[in-house]
Amino acid sequence: MEVSHKEPGQEPLPAIPAKRYFTIGEVSELCGVKPHVLRYWEQEFSQLSPVKRRGNRRYYQHHEVLLVRRIRELLYSQGFTISGARNRLDDAGTGSDASSSLPAPDVLRAELLDIAELLRTCE
Repeated sequence: MEVSHKEPGQEPLPAIPAKRYFTIGEVSELCGVKPHVLRYWEQEFSQLSPVKRRGNRRYYQHHEVLLVRRIRELLYSQGFTISGARNRLDDAGTGSDASSSLPAPDVLRAELLDIAELLRTCE
């Protein structure tokens, strides 16, 4: 009996539902990272700043879920360090590297699946 161990970042991510805010638990499931990792990344990446309400509960918006997926891809799939990923995201924000500002293929795929599902439910 063979057990396969996948590296983080290898498994496909679920589609992002069409809603305005996500809790840290939902983002954790959507992005394949644990909540404590998300809280750590908030300290390391200034671009990641979820809204905090009612007792300091975090609420992430859609663009922040995409950002978490991008950070995850840079760290887990592309092998960047935290500072390297931070620099890459900073470069993407200034437009110095156009290819780094493009969403990852798995993010695009998830978005297209979300749109297709929304269209099916509207029919």
